[in-house]
Amino acid sequence: MWQNYIMAESLDEAVEALSQSGETARIVAGGTDLILEIERGLRPNLQTIIDITKIPGLDGITEDPDGMIHLGPTVTHNHVVGSPLIREKAFALLQACWEVGSPQIRNRGTVAGNLATASPANDTISPLMALNAKLTLRSTKGERVVPLSEFYTGVRRTVMAPDEIITDIAFKGLTEIQPSFFIKTALRKAQAISVINISVILERTGDLISQARITLGAAAPTIIHAEGAETFLKGKSLSESVIAEAGELTAQAARPISDIRGSADYRNYMIGVIAKRALTAIMNGVDKELVPAEAILLMGDGMETRPPMVPWDGQAIHTWINGREYHFTTGFEKTLLNLIREEAGLTGTKEGCAEGECGACTVFLDGRAVMSCLVPAARAHGAEIVTIEGLQVGDELSPVQDAFVERGAIQCGFCTPGFIMSATKLLEERQTPSQAEIRQAITGNLCRCTGYYKIIEAIEVASQAQSKQV
Repeated sequence: MWQNYIMAESLDEAVEALSQSGETARIVAGGTDLILEIERGLRPNLQTIIDITKIPGLDGITEDPDGMIHLGPTVTHNHVVGSPLIREKAFALLQACWEVGSPQIRNRGTVAGNLATASPANDTISPLMALNAKLTLRSTKGERVVPLSEFYTGVRRTVMAPDEIITDIAFKGLTEIQPSFFIKTALRKAQAISVINISVILERTGDLISQARITLGAAAPTIIHAEGAETFLKGKSLSESVIAEAGELTAQAARPISDIRGSADYRNYMIGVIAKRALTAIMNGVDKELVPAEAILLMGDGMETRPPMVPWDGQAIHTWINGREYHFTTGFEKTLLNLIREEAGLTGTKEGCAEGECGACTVFLDGRAVMSCLVPAARAHGAEIVTIEGLQVGDELSPVQDAFVERGAIQCGFCTPGFIMSATKLLEERQTPSQAEIRQAITGNLCRCTGYYKIIEAIEVASQAQSKQV
């Protein structure tokens, strides 16, 4: 793990620390990719983590007078999903963020981090490439603006220097005559990396297409344009025959590989299929309710962090867990999950996969459901944390806990804490959620006993009990 953890209070402090440490340091905001890379031994030289999540004002989504939309470096995927501005003016990006991981992952993972990781399968890169996004990179030497189209040099390789931070993602907001659509193929409906993905933006004058942008993810070492299809679509109106031809041309642009998720032949075939689906969706009028206007975020009320009673000095983690104040002088190199279990002695939170896949480690961090196995322990400094132990009041179980017992939803019990945490946060957002909303809320939680029917039933019962109390 890391040796030093810096909780930056400003961007100036962050870039200065990065300049001093160079390639032995990494910026962390979400950290959902970085923690896994460290655990897998892919960052053997990493010594310093520079956390920018406590710097105010970096999580904004704004539009300037010129119609440029700006995403700050700590904007999470769920910030995008919940943004009316992005829904209106960059719907393909909102769709892509909705497809990332699970609610817990989307509450931590940032768009900037998704771009910097530089995997061609990362969902947000293709819509931002289609949007002609530009990145502002900052170091102690100053700032430079790099078009996203020039940012990548290969798989997980970028032009970003070791001492640079992404401080802004900017793109022109789309208008009513510029419909956009994102679609992916994956091995399951949630928590899945793209086998292939595609983003389409069309500009239309009347029924005719004046410009087309089609970008492909996981189809080459970097995100690429389907240039033949883009050229073909200009001056045409969408019809079944035009869509069929554009789909074939899109597939011809791909240079996919075979890997564990799919063969090159399968990817080539599916590129054409999803290109046709995206164009058909635009022809029929993009249904923006494909991502619910009031999406399940598991963000609760967005509780503000407690101001730490002492500044971060790297000597003690001062935090609150289940309303109790803690000072930890050990565990700095651990994950939040292990801090909770080993330093605080609260073993209700379970470690299942340690990769953010199963949700057994779900806790609330500053009011948001997160996978604690993917959060650095030091992030707890100045934070409010709630674990499964904190849900009951005295000897009284919470309504969700009680419903899980009553309806027989516990089974082996290993995944139960995570499901209960997700369900509890859901019922903060929705007093009487639909079954579809319940299913969406637990997409980040896996039951090894496959007892989902009982789990859903228990959440429905808890919802009914809660509504009666109100």
